[in-house]
Amino acid sequence: MHDDLSPSPARRAVRRRTAVLAAAGALIAATAGCGADGSDAKAPRRPAVVSPTTAASTAAAAPLAGKVVVIDPGHNPGNFSHPKEIAAQVDIGTNRKECDTTGTSTNSGYTEAAFTLDVSHRLRTLLQEQGATVRFTHDADRPFGPCIDERARIGNEAKADAVVSVHADGSAVGNRGFHVILPALVKSGTADTARIVGPSRALGERLAARFAAATGSAPANYVGGGDGLDVRKDLGGLNLSTVPKVFIECGNMRDPKDAALLTDAAWRQKAARGIADGISTYLRD
Repeated sequence: MHDDLSPSPARRAVRRRTAVLAAAGALIAATAGCGADGSDAKAPRRPAVVSPTTAASTAAAAPLAGKVVVIDPGHNPGNFSHPKEIAAQVDIGTNRKECDTTGTSTNSGYTEAAFTLDVSHRLRTLLQEQGATVRFTHDADRPFGPCIDERARIGNEAKADAVVSVHADGSAVGNRGFHVILPALVKSGTADTARIVGPSRALGERLAARFAAATGSAPANYVGGGDGLDVRKDLGGLNLSTVPKVFIECGNMRDPKDAALLTDAAWRQKAARGIADGISTYLRD
């Protein structure tokens, strides 16, 4: 008995072809707006555009981007164990001088070498936060030194925009305050500071102003003319520099009142902030 509700073979074939064509049409419609990777291909891709506001925000967040700063932590903790090596004489242009010294210390034994490294680490962090590339002359990662001529050479080879040598003084009790040492005009032997005297003074002036503001310390009462600036021609690190460079003596380790500041971590952070602000102001002018 035939089932009148069952389609014939020919009719079933027609239905199969119709279903295949419908499925194909649906697939084409679904993918018509997509690229080969399934992405939207209806509109051409456009390059990302950085708005002036975004660019300005980026620049404000990293005002020292592209600038190179060399930090020279005065002395090296290892110098104490290498008296012969650091006593070797090196050429500083105007004459010859010992490679390096041990530096001074407070009456309680806190060394200048420890102080300069601590402040230099804090300073590096602050400058890097502003986008600067920061290099050290050393990080207590060598037995002694480097010698003063090599310290200058490191800054020169880095083509630094600014070099700051961090120190603390060892003067008599009652002598207090900070001072910034600037290079004198020297042209002797391998030393020629003619091109850096002006820029170094500009760096030093900004450093002195910002250091005083950040720390509350006054300019030294025993050296310079009361403005915290001292010009010298007997320092190889300055004589041999070909890039703007200054030294900063952050205080007198042999005076009890200054020593109380220098041994205080919170004050050292202020000192680092003052130095960073001085460098940043100079580099952005």
